[in-house]
Amino acid sequence: MPSKIEKKQAAAKLRKPPRDFSYTQNRELSWLRFDNRVLDEAFDETVPLFERLKFVSIFESNLDEFLMVRVGGLSDLAELKKQPVDNKSNMTASEQVDAVMAEMPGLLTRWESIFKSIEGKLDTLGVHRARIDSLTPEERTFVTRYFQAYVSPVISPLVIDPRHPFPNLRNGALYLACGLDGATDEESLLGLIEIPASMNRVVEIPSPTGTYSYILLEDVILACLDSCFGSYKPLDRALIRVTRNADIDPDGEGVEEEEDYRQHMKRILKKRLRLQPVVLAVSGSLEKATLKTIRKALELSRRSVFTCDIPLDLGYVFGIEGKIPEHLRNELLFTPFRPQPNPTIDMTRSIREQVLQHDKLLFYPYEAMNPFLDLVHEAAYDPECISLRITLYRVAKQSRLCESLIDAAENGKEVTVLMELRARFDEQNNIEWAERLEEAGCTVIYGSEGFKCHSKICQLTYREGMALTRLTLLGTGNFNEKTAKLYSDFMLMTAHPGIGEDANLFFRNLSLGNLRGDYRFLGVAPVGLKPLIMRGLDREIQRALAGEPARVFFKLNSLTDREVIDKIAEASCAGVRVDMIIRGISCLKPGVPGKTENVHVRSIVGRFLEHARVYAFGVDSDMIYLSSADMMTRNTEHRVEIAFPVLDPTCRALVHEYMGMQLRDNVKARSLTSDGTWVPVERAEGEKPFNSQEALLERAYRNAEAAPEPVIEAEPAPEAEPQPVAPKVQEVQATVIEPEPAPAPQPDPQVTKPAPETSARRDKPAGKTKAIERHRPGRVRMGLGLIGLGLKTLITGKTK
Repeated sequence: MPSKIEKKQAAAKLRKPPRDFSYTQNRELSWLRFDNRVLDEAFDETVPLFERLKFVSIFESNLDEFLMVRVGGLSDLAELKKQPVDNKSNMTASEQVDAVMAEMPGLLTRWESIFKSIEGKLDTLGVHRARIDSLTPEERTFVTRYFQAYVSPVISPLVIDPRHPFPNLRNGALYLACGLDGATDEESLLGLIEIPASMNRVVEIPSPTGTYSYILLEDVILACLDSCFGSYKPLDRALIRVTRNADIDPDGEGVEEEEDYRQHMKRILKKRLRLQPVVLAVSGSLEKATLKTIRKALELSRRSVFTCDIPLDLGYVFGIEGKIPEHLRNELLFTPFRPQPNPTIDMTRSIREQVLQHDKLLFYPYEAMNPFLDLVHEAAYDPECISLRITLYRVAKQSRLCESLIDAAENGKEVTVLMELRARFDEQNNIEWAERLEEAGCTVIYGSEGFKCHSKICQLTYREGMALTRLTLLGTGNFNEKTAKLYSDFMLMTAHPGIGEDANLFFRNLSLGNLRGDYRFLGVAPVGLKPLIMRGLDREIQRALAGEPARVFFKLNSLTDREVIDKIAEASCAGVRVDMIIRGISCLKPGVPGKTENVHVRSIVGRFLEHARVYAFGVDSDMIYLSSADMMTRNTEHRVEIAFPVLDPTCRALVHEYMGMQLRDNVKARSLTSDGTWVPVERAEGEKPFNSQEALLERAYRNAEAAPEPVIEAEPAPEAEPQPVAPKVQEVQATVIEPEPAPAPQPDPQVTKPAPETSARRDKPAGKTKAIERHRPGRVRMGLGLIGLGLKTLITGKTK
C-alpha cells in the first residue's frame, strides 16, 4: 500500500504536466551567444576601427562578469549532492558549467584573433603598442629608465617556496608569474609581482609627430624582469589573472547587531576579493611545472585555465581613446554626438510648469537628460517644493543630480533617498554617495532584505496654497548622467494625479518595508508586475480566440521567466502575433512549429546599449507600459520594480514611432532562429539599409533644428506647449482606467514645515556642478546666519 505522502506526490504529478523544453533554451548558453554577438561588432568593417577595438574590450568585460556571477554561482551549486535543475533546459548546475566551459575555447580564440587583427591595422595607421620583443634601442633605453625611476620603487617581488605560502591573488588583479632558478637546491620556486593598480597602466613612449606609441606597465616590468629577483633567475614568464566567484548574497551574510548597513556592505566587498577562483587566464608562456604550481594553489582544474597571447584586462583601451592623433580621429572613431534638446520642452521656462501642462517623454541618449536634472535643481530652490523622494540604483561618480538633492536638503526640503547599496560592482560608489547625502541632511534608507530596489522613480511634491501637487518622474534606466549618454532609455515626466497617488503610496510602503502594496496605475514587483503582464497577454489571447486581431510587442534586455515564456507560447498558439526586441538572453526559441510559430525575436547591438523596457498590447498599442524590469524571475519576483503606463496620446505615439523604427532595422538587427542562434536580418529585394540607431540620431538633430526658437519676454503669457509631429497612428484611448476625481487633498501635518528663506534663491546657475571629491561639511551650516534657520538653531540646538 502506498503511503499518504506517495499518494500526494503521485497526484501532484498528474496535476502538473511535465515541462516542455522544445521551445526553450538554457540561459547561460543564450548569454554566451549574446556576447558573441557583441564580438560580431568587432568584425564589422563598417564600424570605425578603434570602435571595433572597444567592442573587443566590452566582450571581455562582459565575459568576466559572467564568469564571476553566473559560473561562480553555478560552481557552488554543482558541489551539492542534490543539484537544482534548470527549468528551461532540464540541465543540472554541473551540466551547465560543463556546457559553458565547452563553449569557451572557441569564443576566446575568436576574441584573440580579432584583437590581433585590429591592433595590427591600428599599428599601420600610427597607433602603436610596443612589445618587449620588438623594442628599438631607443625605446628599450626609455623603458629601462622608466622602470628604474618609477616602477622599481613601487613593486614588491615575492618568492614562493615551502617556507613562504602561496599568497591570495585578488580577484581581477594582474600578476607577473615566473619560475625561478636559484643558486641553491630548493625546488618549486615561483616568483610573483603584482602589477601596481596605483600606477598608470598605459605608458606613453616617444614617437614621431602625428603618431601615438605606448607600452603597457606589465610589459615594462617584463622587459626588466631579470633585475627583480636578485640572485634568482627567471626561467619563464607570463601575465596571470584570477577571476573569482562574485555571486555573494549580501543579505545571506547576515548583518551583525548594531552594525551600520554601509559597514556591512564594505565587509562584503572585501570578502568578494577572496572567494573561490573560477578561472585562471594566462598571457605568455609558462613551463608545465610552473603553471601546475599556480593551478594547484588555486584549486583549479585544467579546463579552468585559459591561455592567450594578447594583453589581459583590455579596459585600458578606453583610456587611450583620448590620445589618438587629431588627424586620425574621424577615421577611427564614431562621429561625436551630443544629446539633443527635447523639442517639446522650452529650457528657458520653468520645467515644472511645462510638465503640469503636458506629460513629457525623454528618450536617451538621443535627447538630453537636462530637463530632468534642471527640474530637480529647480525644485531644490523652489519655495513651493516641500519634498523630494527618489530611488537610486547606479549613480554617476560625479552626479549633478545628487548635488541637487544635497542642495535641497540644505535648503530645508524633506529629501528621502532610497540608495540601493547592493547594485553589483557599484556598491562602493553608492556607499560613498549615501554617506554624503546623509551628512547633508537627507533621509537615506536602504532596500528591503532579500529584495533589491531596482525601480527608477522620483517624486517632487509642491504646496500651492492649501493644496498639494506632485510631479512623478519614472524611468526605464538609472538616474545616471554618464549612462544617459550611452544607454537607450525612456524617462516619463508626468503630473497625472493617479500616478502621483500611486507613487506617494509606493514611497510610503518602501519606508515601512511593505512590498505588497496595492496600486491602481503602477505594476510593482515583487507582487503586481508579473500579473499585469499576464493580464495583458490574456487579453490578447481572448481577442485572438474571438477571431479579432491581436498583437503583443515587448522590448527588453532578457527573457528568462518560465511562466511568462509559457504564456507567450500560449498566445502564439492562440494566434497572437508576438514581436520582441531582446538585446541579451532569450530562453524562448521562436518559430518552433506548433509552439511559437507566431513569435518573432530580434536583437539590436550597436553604438548605444539598448536598455529600455517596453510592454505594449493590442494591434494599435492601446496599452503601453514602460518599465525598469526585464521578464526575468529575479526582476518579477525578487526585486522592487515598477511598470508605468503611458497615458498621454502624444507620448504613446512617440513610443510607437520609436519602436517601429527599431523593428525596421536591417543593419544592426539580428533574428533569433528556432535553434537559438542569431542570424542577420534578411533584406527584401531593393530594400535599403536601415540602421535604427543612426536614424534616431538624425531624427534628434532634425527635431532640435525644427523646434521654434524660445521667445524671452518680461512677463511671458502662458501658451500651449509646442508638440512634436505625431506619427500617423490611429488615435486610441489608453485602456488604463482613469481614476475618479478625488477631493482636493488636505494639508499633511507631516510636510507643513516651511522652506527657509534660502530656498527662494532661484537664480543659481542650473548648469553648475561640483566635484564629488570636495568635502563640504561647511555647506550644511551655511544658513546659520539667516534669521529663520538661526533662530531655530538657538531654540533646538540643531541645524536641521
